Amino acid sequence: MDKKETILLDAQLISVIDNYAFDAELPNGHRFVAFLGRKDQKSQSPQIGARYTVEMSPYDMSKGRLVIDQEQ
Repeated sequence: MDKKETILLDAQLISVIDNYAFDAELPNGHRFVAFLGRKDQKSQSPQIGARYTVEMSPYDMSKGRLVIDQEQ
């Protein structure tokens, strides 16, 4: 069984890099690039300034994936 190690954190989107990448910041001030997942690319675009849950690897804190709730 191959199990991926990920952590979920709350982050605020700071600015847009392109259609699927955003500058984001954790509450402690750490900045990183947050990407939209493939299945979320057809949904509504995330809003700048809003807080989202981000899935990150504990080994690479320079990028993460936005977790978009489909029920919103």
